[in-house]
Amino acid sequence: MMVRNDRKRTKRADKDNRLKIAMAVIFLLAAAVAAKLFNLQVIQHDLYFVLASSQQQVYNKLEPERGRIIVQDGRELINSSSNYAAVINKDFAHVYAVPDKITDPSSAAEKLYDIFDKENIEQEVEDLLNKSEYFRASSTASPLGGGQAAIAEYRQIKKEAEIKLRRDSKLQEYVSKLSKENDPYEPIKNKVDDQAIEKLNQESIEGVDYFYEKYRYYSENNIGSHLYGFVGYEGNNKVGRYGLEGFFDEELTGKYGSIKAERSASGKLIIINDREYNQPVNGSDLILTVNRSIEYYACKKLNEAAVRHGADGGSVIIINPKTGAIIAMCSWPDFDPNNYNKVASARHYNNPAIFDQYEPGSVFKVITMAAGLDAEKVKPETTYNDAGSVMIEGWPKPIKNSDFETYGGHGITNMEQILEASLNTGAIFVAQKVGAENFLNYVKDFGFGEKTGIELETESSGNISPLARKKVRPVEFATASFGQGITVTPLQMVNSFAAIANGGILMQPYIVGEIVKSDGQREITQPKQIRRVISERAALLLSGMMVNVVEKGHAKRAKLDGYYVAGKTGTAQVASKSGGYEEGQTIHTFVGFAPSEDPKFVMLVKLDHPKDAPFAESTAVPLFGEIAEFVLNYYQVPKER
Repeated sequence: MMVRNDRKRTKRADKDNRLKIAMAVIFLLAAAVAAKLFNLQVIQHDLYFVLASSQQQVYNKLEPERGRIIVQDGRELINSSSNYAAVINKDFAHVYAVPDKITDPSSAAEKLYDIFDKENIEQEVEDLLNKSEYFRASSTASPLGGGQAAIAEYRQIKKEAEIKLRRDSKLQEYVSKLSKENDPYEPIKNKVDDQAIEKLNQESIEGVDYFYEKYRYYSENNIGSHLYGFVGYEGNNKVGRYGLEGFFDEELTGKYGSIKAERSASGKLIIINDREYNQPVNGSDLILTVNRSIEYYACKKLNEAAVRHGADGGSVIIINPKTGAIIAMCSWPDFDPNNYNKVASARHYNNPAIFDQYEPGSVFKVITMAAGLDAEKVKPETTYNDAGSVMIEGWPKPIKNSDFETYGGHGITNMEQILEASLNTGAIFVAQKVGAENFLNYVKDFGFGEKTGIELETESSGNISPLARKKVRPVEFATASFGQGITVTPLQMVNSFAAIANGGILMQPYIVGEIVKSDGQREITQPKQIRRVISERAALLLSGMMVNVVEKGHAKRAKLDGYYVAGKTGTAQVASKSGGYEEGQTIHTFVGFAPSEDPKFVMLVKLDHPKDAPFAESTAVPLFGEIAEFVLNYYQVPKER
């Protein structure tokens, strides 16, 4: 009996021990869970809150719509009913491939080539052959022998061979991309237009797809490229570069917005609180003073003239002398802002009309004569004895007129004849009458040696430092009088002539007529007088003298039926980096305005290093005449004679 009771007590004790152990384990587990919860909810609350939020909450930066750039498309300066949006934002397709889904890379590559590359490559090869001196020369014999028929046959052989070479290279590139293993995404083509996408849809290439993305679109392509600049990237951010895009980047960009939302179980975004949504502010539109038709015509004619004369570059600027508004501004070579990365060098982005600093040559004689007339040191009828050359103190060689070898000296010569015959000795005579210090003041007042302040990036200030020394060297003073030894920009040069056309008052040049904000507010640019440079009388006398340059002098090819044109040529030597001047290199300039009594415009035409003519009268002057005739007809300016 005792044994049985002891066994019962032993079993009960074992059961109690197991219960205690179980309770202890449960307690320890509960304590561990509590500790874990405490750690999660208190100690590491912030960390896990952020981790949870990153899965449930979404933060997005909202990009604003970039402002448009608008040009005039009518005869009025600012008229909202006749504007044209030259720069806009447009949706383009981004084509990509998923190589894992492509079973026949070679076949897919063939189709991609036909859609995206075939037409462009054939045109590129055609253009290449058209530029070739060999195929342009009709008298050139071909390796096949014979005449024109053989040349045409050889040209076709070369064309087909070059196309095949480029085609094979492109196909190899596509096959390489489409054959990659374990590659879920391979970009094929950016900025694809709707026409190409339609062809892609028709082909329905397995493993090739696309999505749309907004890009900056320049509807005129190369026309106005230096004016507009382009939009590039800084990391993942879009940034305006050069031209108006760079200068007005902040205004065009607008302000980014933001959104904070939570993701639902289905993946949809739900805005919890209006305070978590900041609406983006779209960028402002720029309405330019540039006239679309005149800009197009000027750029087209500049391009043609530069190619015709074998020039390395050139610029045309047309300005309203009464307001300072830019009517047209273009330079060559240009570029396509839609494909801005396809340039040989970044220097092509700089606008030569405001960036290039060059010695202007004889066109600067007008500024020298303006100083002489305004200071009343000379009159149009004032004379001097032109010997054809002049010795300058401290300089061992005589400074000669450009026609010295042909005519020698011109003898007794008046001030009008100085401009008509473009005499260096006459410019020196006038400058010496004015005096170095006074001459410097006039040069500064005309705006040389400092930026004009036009609303474009990369403007240069020119260099008139040889005239600003405490003791000006006589030879530098002498050469500056006819535009050598100092540098100016094309914009400075045309704006100085605009001051003469405007009765002696220098205006602030500008290119943006209005800024229209996204809320409709408009900021209108008011024309701004900078200063009176010369008297109205001096400006009138000088205008008449410049009319004689066109009527009797070196600029006869600028004459226009029914109008008096005032202007001056300039054929300038090109400074060498090693000192002195480049042999056989010149820059040709003509600046003029019409009608002379009530000028509608002032225009500068500049050609760099033309190969087929020694003087501006054969290159820049006829180009001016072509464009000027178009402008006067466009504005329907009544004839004055």
